[in-house]
Amino acid sequence: MKKIYLDYAATTPVDKRVTKAMEPYFSEKFGNTMSLHSFGQEAKLALENSRAVLANLINAEPNEIIFTGSATESNNFALKGIALANKNRGNHIIISSIEHPCIVESAKWLEKQGFQITKISVDKYGMINPEDVKKAITDKTILVSIIHASNEIGTIQDIEKIGKICREKGIYFHTDASQSFGKILIDVEKINIDLLTASSHKIYGPKGAGLLYVREGVKIEPLLHGGGQENGLRSSTINLPAIVGFAKAVEIYKKEMNKENKRLTALRNKLIKEVLKIKNSHLNGHPEKRLANNANFSFDFIEGESLVMQLDMEGIACSTGSACSSIKLEPSHVLLATGLRAEQAHGSLRVSLGRYTTEKDINKLIEVLPKIVKKIRDISPFK
Repeated sequence: MKKIYLDYAATTPVDKRVTKAMEPYFSEKFGNTMSLHSFGQEAKLALENSRAVLANLINAEPNEIIFTGSATESNNFALKGIALANKNRGNHIIISSIEHPCIVESAKWLEKQGFQITKISVDKYGMINPEDVKKAITDKTILVSIIHASNEIGTIQDIEKIGKICREKGIYFHTDASQSFGKILIDVEKINIDLLTASSHKIYGPKGAGLLYVREGVKIEPLLHGGGQENGLRSSTINLPAIVGFAKAVEIYKKEMNKENKRLTALRNKLIKEVLKIKNSHLNGHPEKRLANNANFSFDFIEGESLVMQLDMEGIACSTGSACSSIKLEPSHVLLATGLRAEQAHGSLRVSLGRYTTEKDINKLIEVLPKIVKKIRDISPFK
């Protein structure tokens, strides 16, 4: 039985072209970038070339790209680093009610340190009203952190308007762009971003590489101290093979982005149209302002984990909720924030498409899903 992977929002396979670009940096060009000899300088050149590629994608300067080990690290760095460095200016931070768990948990930690956190609510589509952000700002606000595109429901926020509000108020603005980076063109200058998080393994690069864009002049405290790598903002011997792979993945994405987005949008729209023919099914997230590869559904009288397991038995991999929290039994905080009841949130299915998704794959899902939904509903205690 052919296995069909439809969980690209959780992680992506490494593109073979990326693997090929990485190979020399494991055993041939293995030098430490801090070393002065030729091995070290060869590695340093590869590092800086990679930094330039990533900076170019978002219209940043290379020195504004700080490499990290993951998006989770970048998000922790953004919130905690800004809070600790600017506590003399204020102690108030604004996030949204649909942030990734690493933002939510960082905010909880900062609350224990005496910072005040305000969560901005969303509408039924998961959209944030920029005016709500403006109203929440006080003279103690030092940072606003709003996710660019939801990892769960795919809704894309108007971060340009939010960024403009923050810039006018003199407040730092961070966006978690882990899902949108490489899929949507981002110009950090145009949309007033001070800090931005991105991840390699969401765009067919390797795991173990992420970045935090930090606009020049932003006051931020390092979380890791040591050898002074990454302009002294992230000490640690850098993961050169992964960073080279990250940059190669970006180069590929830049060339193929427009064509791929059109292809995925057509497949996604077909999927949504057919799945919504199932009785008592609902689309979560904005019907139009959403990532090209994301479709999130709720099914009444269904338990999401059962649905995922039944699909897996048919050789189809999807998810319920985000990958980082799918082992938890609580309903998704993102879906609850959009107004869904707990039992509706429990009946969710996230289908995320990618580079190797074919129309045959989508047709297979469309074929088996109604049968599985009926089977689960027939024995459901929720009816």
